Amino acid sequence: MDLFFRILKFGLTGLLGMAIDFSATWLCKEKLKINKYVSNAIGFTLAVTNNYLINRIWTFQSTNVHWVTEFTKFLVVSLFGLGLNTAIIYFFHQRKNGVNFYVAKFFAIILVFIWNFLANILFTFK
Repeated sequence: MDLFFRILKFGLTGLLGMAIDFSATWLCKEKLKINKYVSNAIGFTLAVTNNYLINRIWTFQSTNVHWVTEFTKFLVVSLFGLGLNTAIIYFFHQRKNGVNFYVAKFFAIILVFIWNFLANILFTFK
């Protein structure tokens, strides 16, 4: 049952992160006219920072005094996730008859969610 609630908390935190990610990506891409992949990285980075803080306190109740090391692990997991996120968006959006950028981004978020949860429970917050 504890695993179920961790997944639920991780998911709720991820939804907030997704809102931050999409909002920042949209603002940077559409209003500030920043390259869509750079905008994606900015949105993702803001969401990762938010997600680390909430997951550390709420989802995993970490008391690790070496929070810099823990954040570094979280960042490494997230950067791998960013690479995966960007590759998925590129694959689905750039190919001939590719899907809308934001639809591709939505698919990427779902797949990266699975990666992030498993990597964080087994590596970052173990």
